Amino acid sequence: MSTPMERLRALEKQLFAYTYAACVINYDDATVAPPESSEGRGEALEALSAAEHRLLTGSGLPGLLAAARESALGEQEAAELRELQRMYDEASKIPAEEYAAFAKLASTAQNVWAKARAADDFAAFAPYLERILDTRRRWAGYLAPGKDPYDYWLDHYERGANTRMLDRFFDELQGRIVPLLARIQTEGRPIRTDFLWQDWPIAQQKELAHRVMRRMGVDAAHCAMGESAHPFTTEFYKGDVRITTHYNPRDMTSSLYSVVHESGHALYELHTADRLKYTVLAHGASMGVHESQSRFYENYLGRSLAFIRALWPDLTELFPSQLAGVSPEELYAAVNRAEPGLIRTEADELTYCLHILVRYRLEKRLMAGELAVKDLPEAWNRLMKDILGLDVPSNAQGCLQDIHWSCGDLGYFPSYALGSAYGAQMLRELKKSLDPDALMEAGDFGPVNAWLAEHIWQYGMEKQPGWLVENACGGPFDPACFAEYLEAKYTALYGLA
Repeated sequence: MSTPMERLRALEKQLFAYTYAACVINYDDATVAPPESSEGRGEALEALSAAEHRLLTGSGLPGLLAAARESALGEQEAAELRELQRMYDEASKIPAEEYAAFAKLASTAQNVWAKARAADDFAAFAPYLERILDTRRRWAGYLAPGKDPYDYWLDHYERGANTRMLDRFFDELQGRIVPLLARIQTEGRPIRTDFLWQDWPIAQQKELAHRVMRRMGVDAAHCAMGESAHPFTTEFYKGDVRITTHYNPRDMTSSLYSVVHESGHALYELHTADRLKYTVLAHGASMGVHESQSRFYENYLGRSLAFIRALWPDLTELFPSQLAGVSPEELYAAVNRAEPGLIRTEADELTYCLHILVRYRLEKRLMAGELAVKDLPEAWNRLMKDILGLDVPSNAQGCLQDIHWSCGDLGYFPSYALGSAYGAQMLRELKKSLDPDALMEAGDFGPVNAWLAEHIWQYGMEKQPGWLVENACGGPFDPACFAEYLEAKYTALYGLA
């Protein structure tokens, strides 16, 4: 006779199977699927989503959860019940036909978005965004009646986040970063960048990408790399994690840092504890915690002078003519320069969170119904001008540049900024026991990987995001740490008094 916990574990494995199948479909869609093949994937995702919904709502899950709670539970089992209860609450409150229909809508919307961006045709995508917004507002009403819909989705992606907290966070960042950026533009010493924009053969860029992954400790036996328009990471399970990158023949650093960034995500997923496999806990704790890892590797380690010095023999071997007459110090300055640009994924470390600020403020207004979808391009362009001082020449380089809204991920973007801020505080704590610059110069990621595995990776979703942040940061989240880090780094880089 199986116990309630054993029956719950069997249900978790079924959920894993549905998620695995959906991940394979979505990864294929973004990497190698023919451009006119989205209809079949949409049908398959709709069927998978419906089956998952039936499993959660038609399996006597509430009774199983109640029975399991009567037994002595360890910390992992209690966390599994917590997450299963959350999943049941969400699924049971959303009508089955809406649950399945949204999977199909999101799949179709992603395909429409890709074509709309390529054609700079916002009007083609707008009706799908309106349907997505309507669905997300309606679902928030099902799931948290009386709560602000945007607050619900912010908390969905990052437990504890809400507009009040994020307003304070982004206002502080804007108040400190925008004046610093103005000083850099008027007082900063020049940084050499002429060598960045030339021909960087794709074959050598691919070889560099694989070398960087090996250097970082990403296990090629369990992590593969593909190509997509928008770099991303997806985890089928801890034994099969996929990352993608996008190669720009005129800019080697674009792919280099997307590979470092996505490898940070991959390392997290590859190092969750084995005991969590096939359970609902077998993934990163939250979007913000996940992003703290990717941006930790991309910015705090990958853009350090020490890392560039360690990578220099590979760079000069693969690109001897491109880097002739260039020093590691010049490349370090160039890849850290603060230079406002239109594209979020290519933004420098200083201005990146300003891109997130633009999206946050627009999402908040869209979800509240204060901004009509048809007026989104104009509102986007105005904020980009006000905050980053940029004129947006096209919607493809403006409000159509990100895939996230076509997936339904309203409330996701702020996690990127929170992750960057978490990472700064983690770096401060890590430096109490390790010397990351010495390790990077020696090309040794092992101790840093081990520190992060101990403090964050092993726990998967067993621990809540707030606990993980305190465990890795030595105390509660302190957004001022991030602002102080940026001010110190960029004051030194640009020779500001």
